[in-house]
Amino acid sequence: METKKPGNKDLILREKLALQRTILANQSTFLSFLRTSMYFLIAGLSLRNLLKVENSLLIEIALFVTSFVIFVLGTLNFFKHRKSIANNKKHIGDYQLEYYEM
Repeated sequence: METKKPGNKDLILREKLALQRTILANQSTFLSFLRTSMYFLIAGLSLRNLLKVENSLLIEIALFVTSFVIFVLGTLNFFKHRKSIANNKKHIGDYQLEYYEM
């Protein structure tokens, strides 16, 4: 008669904590993209009032476009990695069922 080996509870906990750290890192990265995008937006808004530069409209438009591009790339990056994390969450240890059966 074969007895089942108990699942390694520490390993399951470690994988769950690693997954939570990955989720938090993804959120932190998105907020960094958002912060950088806002810096470019504020630079574009304050350029005309702060500095008297010729062709400041072109520089403002360039800063606004850069801000928008950074925001879009950050958003796409966030959702791409969130989907990847969700797919990997399904594969945390095939021994997970054995753990819950004990």
